Amino acid sequence: MTVAFEPLRRVALPAVEVIVRNFPAGNLSGGIRLPSIDLLRGLVMVLMALDHTRDFFSAGGYNPRDVTEPALFLTRWITHFCAPAFIFLAGVSAFLYGARGRSTGEVSRFLATRGLWLVLIELTVVRFGWTFNVHFDHFGVLVIFAIGASMLALSALVYLPRAAIATVGLVMIFGHNLLDGIQAAQFGAGAPLWNLLHQPGQFDLAPGVSVRVLYPLVPWIGVMAAGYALGPVFLLDRAARVRRLLMLGGVSLAGFLLLRASNLYGDPMPWSVQNSALATVLSFIDCEKYPPSLLYLGMTLGPTLLLLVALEGLEGTVARWITTFGRVPFFYYAAHLYLLHILAVLYAWATLGDLSKLVSLASKPPGYGLGLAGIYAVWLAMVVLLYPACRWFAALKRRRTEWWWSYL
Repeated sequence: MTVAFEPLRRVALPAVEVIVRNFPAGNLSGGIRLPSIDLLRGLVMVLMALDHTRDFFSAGGYNPRDVTEPALFLTRWITHFCAPAFIFLAGVSAFLYGARGRSTGEVSRFLATRGLWLVLIELTVVRFGWTFNVHFDHFGVLVIFAIGASMLALSALVYLPRAAIATVGLVMIFGHNLLDGIQAAQFGAGAPLWNLLHQPGQFDLAPGVSVRVLYPLVPWIGVMAAGYALGPVFLLDRAARVRRLLMLGGVSLAGFLLLRASNLYGDPMPWSVQNSALATVLSFIDCEKYPPSLLYLGMTLGPTLLLLVALEGLEGTVARWITTFGRVPFFYYAAHLYLLHILAVLYAWATLGDLSKLVSLASKPPGYGLGLAGIYAVWLAMVVLLYPACRWFAALKRRRTEWWWSYL
């Protein structure tokens, strides 16, 4: 069975047209929902929880990007793959959602409503999970907000030809570092808009109400758009799909290595030779996440594409466990956030005698915190504790047919 796509119109960047033309639709795979996507999404969710466990249980005042602390640095670095992989896969999933016979309008409406829902959830449920603060005087533009806003943007982009969507995505990914020299303060009263789009920062939304932007939107919208544009590759038969993913993953990774080695462009902080070979390697892979630089995205999305190949057909108990998390990412995210914060408050009470000492991550008390071994132990225990609940919710979600279950 083959799938026909409308002829691609010429776009402003000829290179993008070449890329898109080289990935025509071919034979459909056995099912549109590929197990490797759920497995990779689950792996990303599990790794993400490691970073959040470190957030909640580490002592304050240290720098996780310090290349002279390899164990701490790598604990943080391995989780860099989470946001790019998840947002890229969200774009792929949006394409596959439409490939099930839905119209462009249906895909757009789903993306728009789901995007608005995620923004609302970030500002309420997720915000409270991070802060345990019932006073709505501070909001964060974090990863769930970025995913929701990217879906809103994609809900408009889906009306464009796939080549144009690819163009938008690649221009954002490759070009946004050209804007690094532009500062929000240059825009005066419009500074908050620039914070939302490109430069992390904090601004007042109203008297007594502040907003902290950690995930500016421009590159993340591009990542989701790129995932959507690459969606037809996942409709190919396995052999063709693997060839294309290997090629794209290899090109992305090689491009990262060459461009990073040159120190010419793609990240605001050049790497440099350190006092040891290991520290030099860590400096090389120490790329900027806020906002994600071109090199940060090349370093993470290249291996993401290669992992999709490596995970094809992977089975076994561990794979099934991880896949379960990937099928209920929203439930897992909310549950792990609240569980971690409750455990952290209880730990503060047990060690310091005061339940109020860890309501906010911004004010960790003196003497609080676990070493890396303790952080890893809490992380693994939390993942094991959440598995039965996630398995139950995944089974419940499969049985339900009401439309709103697709938002959970």
